[in-house]
Amino acid sequence: MTSSFEIPFDGAIIRGEADGFGIPVVFLHSGVTDRRMWGAQLQDLADEGYHVIAYDRRGFGETETENVPFNHLVDLEAVLDGLSVHAAILVGSSMGGALAVDFAIEHPERTIGLVLIGTGITGAEDSEIPDDAADLEDALEYALERGNLDTVNRIEAHLWLDGPLSESGRVSGETRDLFLRMNAIHLNHPELTEEEERDDAVDNLSAITAPTLLIVGELDMPDIVARHEDLSEELENAFAVVLEDTAHFPNLERPDLFNPILLEFLEAVTGQSEIGDDDED
Repeated sequence: MTSSFEIPFDGAIIRGEADGFGIPVVFLHSGVTDRRMWGAQLQDLADEGYHVIAYDRRGFGETETENVPFNHLVDLEAVLDGLSVHAAILVGSSMGGALAVDFAIEHPERTIGLVLIGTGITGAEDSEIPDDAADLEDALEYALERGNLDTVNRIEAHLWLDGPLSESGRVSGETRDLFLRMNAIHLNHPELTEEEERDDAVDNLSAITAPTLLIVGELDMPDIVARHEDLSEELENAFAVVLEDTAHFPNLERPDLFNPILLEFLEAVTGQSEIGDDDED
């Protein structure tokens, strides 16, 4: 069972949870969720002998912050230092993936491996809603202009959880309820106006040498799927997987498919796997 932690740092109380012992695996959530998106992964990995860590960034979940200058990359360093973690495997979704990439470029000696899910890249163009879902884009802009955050939340659930070209409500039940709860906290959080810009990573990806697992859902935004394909060619030590019938959050939708892939990669990176060994007679 995970235990909670608090790290006071630069006008914030960064809250998270950790469990297990062994090689650290740090989970970095997306820009429409919080650390709870990793619930189905934390226990499985802790049971397999990993030290799992997940926290809420400023503006998300349970983390509290004043509106002061801050940098998510510096906050990540503070979390690792506060938990006495020198190096870790970073698992990042979307904006969390962009943060993981930035950390790997800035601190290669502290990056054992990367797992990037529907990842963003700092300095790259923002993801765009495809033309075939223009009605969703119009509805989102209309709701934002009028400050109707409940409607914004429901539209973003369609875009990110169902997939922009999928039927609304494709993903239902507790998974959808969790998404709406997580995103509501971020949507209703007072705006943080002092975030410092991070250096662009888009033209510096060749600096990443850590083994990297790329995962994307086939129903995700088309440009995110295209980015996944490009990264599989650009990163010299990358392994790429497309999960069918999932969108932006395959770990939430299908942990039964996602977790074995994640564990196999972690075992290979940490030397706990027999992948590639010849079978003995």
